[in-house]
Amino acid sequence: MPLRWEILHSEKLIHVIAEGEVTLKEMEAHFDALVVANALGYSKLFDATRLKPVYEDADVMAMGARLSAYTEHFPSGPLAVVGRDESAVLAFKRFVNISPSKRPAALFSTEKKARAWLAKQAALEL
Repeated sequence: MPLRWEILHSEKLIHVIAEGEVTLKEMEAHFDALVVANALGYSKLFDATRLKPVYEDADVMAMGARLSAYTEHFPSGPLAVVGRDESAVLAFKRFVNISPSKRPAALFSTEKKARAWLAKQAALEL
């Protein structure tokens, strides 16, 4: 599966790894699983270093509608994306722009930097 995730309830963290082509269908399955696990409010560490997004503008709009529905009913935790190439950067920008969530979101070149930022976000919540 091109999109794998682990929900770490004790840390209130979701670690996502994207490898290869990720479609709208995989993204929808991911978000549905987070809702079922009651984990949308957790911090998210998304490794997009090997991501190849495969979607069209209509897919982005569909995801925006889904995110609007989710954020209307559930809190959304901070998002740290690790990605270096242009496709990961573009996917991050599109995702953040369509999301109605007011959560903090940032793009990093390394997982270490992303984890440090997420730790700061968690400290701010206290």
